[in-house]
Amino acid sequence: MSDSKVKILVIDDDRVIQLIIKGTLEEQGYEVILAASGIQGLEKAHKYHPAIIICDWQMDEMDGLEVCREIKSQPLLATTFFILLTSRTSVEDRVEGLDTGADDFLSKPIEMSELKARVRAGLRLYQANRELQRLAKDLKVQKQLLEIELKEAADYVTSILPAPMSGAVTIDYRFLPSRQLGGDCFDYYWLDDENLVIYLLDVSGHGLAAALPSISIHNLLRSRSLPQAKLHHPSEVLQYLNEVFQMDKHNAQYFTIWYGVFNRSSHQLTYASAGHPPALLFSPSEQSGLEVKQLCTPSLPIGAFTQTEYHHAVCDIPASSKLYVFSDGIYEVEISDGSMWGLRGLVNLLHLCNDSSESDLDLILTKIKMQSNSPNFTDDCSLIEINLS
Repeated sequence: MSDSKVKILVIDDDRVIQLIIKGTLEEQGYEVILAASGIQGLEKAHKYHPAIIICDWQMDEMDGLEVCREIKSQPLLATTFFILLTSRTSVEDRVEGLDTGADDFLSKPIEMSELKARVRAGLRLYQANRELQRLAKDLKVQKQLLEIELKEAADYVTSILPAPMSGAVTIDYRFLPSRQLGGDCFDYYWLDDENLVIYLLDVSGHGLAAALPSISIHNLLRSRSLPQAKLHHPSEVLQYLNEVFQMDKHNAQYFTIWYGVFNRSSHQLTYASAGHPPALLFSPSEQSGLEVKQLCTPSLPIGAFTQTEYHHAVCDIPASSKLYVFSDGIYEVEISDGSMWGLRGLVNLLHLCNDSSESDLDLILTKIKMQSNSPNFTDDCSLIEINLS
């Protein structure tokens, strides 16, 4: 903004003071607009949108404080630099003026060099304020564009997740992405007529940095690019992934995973995990009514160390069993006393829901949210329910 285009509004009911200020400021190259009353000043402020307003405090009908209060309440005029012209010198008066919204004061009788200096200072602040507003507007636009892009990315992640499965094995799930794009991803499909693969992975961190490797791993496993023999053996899958996705080659990202293969003829589940929460197997029991097993194999997350060895375990699956596979976001929930709800809380809740035949996934999630202070999960939340009849 050049000085020749800067508009300054002078509001004063004293014609002599109007002309003195006008003459002085026009010599400096400013465009000066005059108003003889507070009401007229407001009209001209709305019409011309001046950078600076110099307003007398003491006027009939509407004094300077009322004018200032009205100017500062208008969004289009709020950044205008407001100078109160006054003969008052007490601290109380100046505090009152500042509380009303005045930006500076100019004492009567007016010293012309001081007038020029305060106008220059006011103009610098006005221009800086305008620049901040422009930057804030640009940031808002960029934020909106980023949110749209993240929403599109989140929609894509959701679109590649499998459909619920029916038949001899039924599978349903709930996936609740957090406000940030995250690293949860999972899949299940029949490798052949006998073997069903189920896996869930969780890449460290949030945002695209977590989502992109998650999608890459998901596409690798779904495309069956690994030798078929490996896909049937969970420990070999994890060993292969650890070789391919080392942290030092993938932007320091690591991930946890639970990978299992269920054979419906033998009714056995072969599984391996890498730093991931255990899957929970609920099976009917004559002694306790419902038996719970935590299925995991102790090992480090994928990508942490090159020499890590992964081993699998085998579990017999009784008829009418139910398996839950999930990410840690489902139970890392802060409760009312500030502590974390934890895995034990989830195990107890699932046990209670299954024991009372209230194992609907939506109901389970509702009960989990009831434990929390917030209606939203702070991390991606994935919960898969597999009925192994």
